[in-house]
Amino acid sequence: MSDSTAVSDAARAVARSPITKVVGFLICVELASGVLQGYYTPIFTDIARHLSIKDADVNWFEAAQLIVSALVVPLLARLGDLIGHRKVLLLSTVVTALASWGVAFAPSFGLFLVAWAVQGFYVVWLPMEVAIIHRRTGGAERRVRGAAGLLVAGLELGVIAGALTSGALAESLGMTALLALPAVVVTLALVAIWFGIEESPVLAHGSIDWRGFWLVTAALGLVMGGLVMLRVLGPGSPWPWVLVVAGLAAFVPFARVELAHPEPLVDLRILGARGQWPVQATAFLFGVSVLGAQIPLSTFARTDPAVTGYGLGASAGKVSIIIGGYVLSLAVGALLLHLLAHRTGTRVAMVVAAVLVAVGYLLFLPFHDTLAQTMTNMVIAGLGSGALVAGLPTAAAAQAPPTHTGLTTGMTNTTKTIGGAFASSVFAIALASTGTVDAEATAHASLSGYLTVWAICGVTALVAAAFLAVVRASTPAEAPLLVV
Repeated sequence: MSDSTAVSDAARAVARSPITKVVGFLICVELASGVLQGYYTPIFTDIARHLSIKDADVNWFEAAQLIVSALVVPLLARLGDLIGHRKVLLLSTVVTALASWGVAFAPSFGLFLVAWAVQGFYVVWLPMEVAIIHRRTGGAERRVRGAAGLLVAGLELGVIAGALTSGALAESLGMTALLALPAVVVTLALVAIWFGIEESPVLAHGSIDWRGFWLVTAALGLVMGGLVMLRVLGPGSPWPWVLVVAGLAAFVPFARVELAHPEPLVDLRILGARGQWPVQATAFLFGVSVLGAQIPLSTFARTDPAVTGYGLGASAGKVSIIIGGYVLSLAVGALLLHLLAHRTGTRVAMVVAAVLVAVGYLLFLPFHDTLAQTMTNMVIAGLGSGALVAGLPTAAAAQAPPTHTGLTTGMTNTTKTIGGAFASSVFAIALASTGTVDAEATAHASLSGYLTVWAICGVTALVAAAFLAVVRASTPAEAPLLVV
C-alpha cells in the first residue's frame, strides 16, 4: 500500500469518529488555558509581596515564559506529528500541571521564576487541539474552523473566570492556597484529556532532528534573550543588539541543515509554501498587537489626564471593565469567524479580521480621550483578534500535508510569540520618557509614545491583511488559498 493511500484511509477512519465529545473535552482544556492567562494578572502585586521582590521584577515572569514558549513549541509540534497529537497534548499538560503546583509552593523567587517559565508549555495546547480536530474530521475545514471558534471562546471565558476568581479570593485566602487553584484546574484538564480524547492514527514517520533542534534553540534563544535585554538595558547598550544579531546569524546554518535533512524538525519548504507563509507571517505580525499592546493599554488607561494631559485616569475597576470587554469581544470574534467564513471563505474572513484589528488600533490615533472611545476601539480590535486566534492554526492545518499538521499549527504560536516579544521591546522603548527602559523610572511616558504603539499595531495588522489578500492573486494557477 502506498503512503498516500495509507494517509487517505487513516483520514477517512478518523473522519467517521465522533467529534462533539472530543471538542467538549478540549474546551475544558482551553478553559484551563484561559485560567492560566487571566488568573494571575489581578494579583501580581500580591505575588511580589509574597516573594519579597520589587514590583518591577514581575516583568521577568513574562520574559521567562515567552522564551520558554518560543523554544519548546517547534519540538513539541513536530513530536505531535511523529508520536501523536494527543500524546503531546497530554505530555505538555503534565508538565504545565507540575509547573503550576511548583508556582504555588515555590519557596523563593528563583524557583518561582523557573516554575513560571516552564508553565509556558501550555502554549502548545491550542495548536495540538486544532491538529487533533483536523485529523478527526479528515481535514473538513468548516468543521475544524467551527470547533476552533468554540475552543477560543472557551479560552476567553476562562480568562474572565480566572481574573474574577483571583480578585474575589485574594483577600480571603493565603497566597499558597490562592496560587494552588490554577494548579487544580490544570490537573482537572489532564484528567479530561486522559479520559476524553482518543489518539488518532500517526501519519508521519521518522525521528526527531536533534541537530536542527539545538540549532533552532540557539537561534531563538539568542534572539529572545536579546529582545528581553533590550527592554531591560535599553537601546543604548550594545549587548542586546549583539545577541539579536548573533541569533539571526544562527538561523543561516539552521536553514542549511534543515533543507539538507530528509526529515527536518522544521520543514522550511512546507512553511515557505505559497499557501503557508502568509499564515505564518500573519501570526508574527498579529503577535505585535495581541501580545505586545495590552500593557501599554493598561498604563494609558491608568494615567491621570490632570497630570499628563492625556489618559483616562481610570481606576483598577474601570481597567477591568476595558479588559473584560476586550476579552469578550475576542470570544465573539472567534465564534463569528465560522459564520463569516461560511459565506466568504476562510481567506477573506481572515483578511476582514486583520482589517478589524488595524481599524481598532488606528482609531486610537484620533479617539483616545474617553472610556467610551477606548472601549469602542478595543472591541473592534478584539473582534478581529478573536477571529485570528481561531483562524490561524485552522488555516495553517488546511494548507499543510497531513503529516505536518502539528508542525504548521504549532509554528503559528512560535511566530506569534516572537512577534509579541519583538513588540514588547519596541513598545518599552517607545514609551520610555527619558530614553531608558528602566522599570524604576517614575516619569510618565509621552503621548507620542502611545500613539507610536497604536500606529505600529495598526500598520502591522494592515500588512498582515495585505499578505493574506495578495497571495491568492499572485498564484492564479494554484489551488485557491484557504477557500472553503
